[in-house]
Amino acid sequence: MKPKRVIDIAVISDVHLGTYGCHAKELLNYLKSIHPKQLILNGDIIDIWNFSKSYFPKSHMNVLRRIMKMANNGVEVIYITGNHDDMLRKYSDLKFGNLRLVDKYIVELDNKKAWVFHGDIFDSTTSGSAKFIAKLGGKGYDLLILLNRMVNWCLERTGREKMSFSKKVKDSVKKAVSFINNFETTAAELAIENGYDYVICGHIHKQQSKIVSTNKGSVHYLNSGDWVENLTSLEYTDATWTIYQHNENLIMQHEYEDSESEEEINISFLDKIIAI
Repeated sequence: MKPKRVIDIAVISDVHLGTYGCHAKELLNYLKSIHPKQLILNGDIIDIWNFSKSYFPKSHMNVLRRIMKMANNGVEVIYITGNHDDMLRKYSDLKFGNLRLVDKYIVELDNKKAWVFHGDIFDSTTSGSAKFIAKLGGKGYDLLILLNRMVNWCLERTGREKMSFSKKVKDSVKKAVSFINNFETTAAELAIENGYDYVICGHIHKQQSKIVSTNKGSVHYLNSGDWVENLTSLEYTDATWTIYQHNENLIMQHEYEDSESEEEINISFLDKIIAI
C-alpha cells in the first residue's frame, strides 16, 4: 500500500460537483493520495447553478464524504464560496468542527501572508442582470465538456490524440485571452496594494504560478485551475508552492484505501447543502 504524501496545504477549486464535466473519480483518488494539514476548497466545489436532483452520482457524493473524513481526521478544511455555489454565502463564517465556510481567507505562511478568494468578484458576468446569461453559459459549457469526452473516447480508440474544445476556444478567442490576462493582473495589483505576498484564486480554470511586479511591488500570483478540464491543484510544503497535475490514466484507488469507506462518513451537513 502506497503511503500518502504529507503536505502542508492543498488548494483545489472549480470541481463543479453535480455536472457532467466533473472528474470526481480522479479527484477522489487525489484526495486519497495526500495528507495535508489544511485543505482549502477555493469555490465552485458544488455547482448549485447547474444542480439537478436527477444527476448527482455516487462518485460525486464520495468526494464530499472524503472531504468530511479528512476533516474528521484532523485536517482543517476551509470552504471558500464561489459564484456557482454563491447560495452558500448566506452561511458565511459558519464553523462546523474542522470545516469553515468563508468568502475569503487570509493565511500566514512562513512569515508571509496569502490572500485566498475565488475570483468571481472581478467577473461582471456573474452578477446582476448578466448572471442569468452566465448560468446559461454554464449549462452550455457542461454540455460542451460532455460532447468533448465522447469525441475523445472515439479519438483514443482510433489511436489519435485527445483534444479540448474549450481550451481551443480560450486560446484562439482574443477576448478570452484578454480576460484571463486582465483577471491575473487585477488580482495581483490588489494584492500588492494590500501588502500580501501571495494571491490565490480559482474561477478562470487556468492553473498558474508566476511573479507579478508593478511599480508598487511584487506578488506571487497562483491559480489552482480546475477538476473539469485540467485536473490540477496547488500544494504548499517546505515554504514552496507547486502546481499538481493529475494523470487521469493513473489508477490509484487501490493504493490509498483505508479501513473506513466514504459511505460510512456522516455528512448530514453537506446533505442539507445539496438539498438547497
